[in-house]
Amino acid sequence: MSQGKLSIVEIAERFRKIRSANVYDVLDAMGMPFQTLSLEIKPLREDMRIAGAALTVQGYRYPEKLCSEENWRRFEKVYRSVFEGCVVVVNPERGAEGIGTFGEMTSWCLKQKGARGILVDGGIRDRMGLLEIPDWPVFARYTSHIESNGRWVVGEVGVPISLSGQLRSQVQVRPGDFIVGDCDGVVVVPQEVVEEVLVKAEEVERLEQLSRQELSKGTPFEEVFEKYGRA
Repeated sequence: MSQGKLSIVEIAERFRKIRSANVYDVLDAMGMPFQTLSLEIKPLREDMRIAGAALTVQGYRYPEKLCSEENWRRFEKVYRSVFEGCVVVVNPERGAEGIGTFGEMTSWCLKQKGARGILVDGGIRDRMGLLEIPDWPVFARYTSHIESNGRWVVGEVGVPISLSGQLRSQVQVRPGDFIVGDCDGVVVVPQEVVEEVLVKAEEVERLEQLSRQELSKGTPFEEVFEKYGRA
């Protein structure tokens, strides 16, 4: 699967090397300052970085127990939609507070299919197990031991969803928009400008790295700022 001239996997790998602050600065300069998700959505571990094309999941409060076959059928909609380089992005919907929507075993399944991580605007289960999955970034509001069955279900997959925003109350995430995040926060890069934002953010990252190198050698800050324009 590709996005423009570059493959989704290549874009994901390159974005994962860029700090979210630099991606945000590029979006801000391009007139898109409201693309940052709520700062309450955090990585389970500080060093986690997430980047990939959004595979969106809309969930619903559902206070009814389901048989194992029905549970699997609903999760299978997600599982069968996974593609290389995607990030599974979940809107649990209001009323699902305190519930762990996805967890360790479902994460193993998604990773084996090619997903690059999961982001939930709510809760996820099995923190200890999730942290043991290699190269599996998890971003969520909280972790919980509360089982979803009888409380929450997967609804639609691959549809536009709305997540909690920081500068606006909500940020729309469409299938194929890019998710880029680290311990500072998460931004949503619209798919129409993803390659343009990537190239510009890589240049910002390059200039900042040159600034760091000079500052570490004792070059006066004013000289570094005049040379590279980053502060």
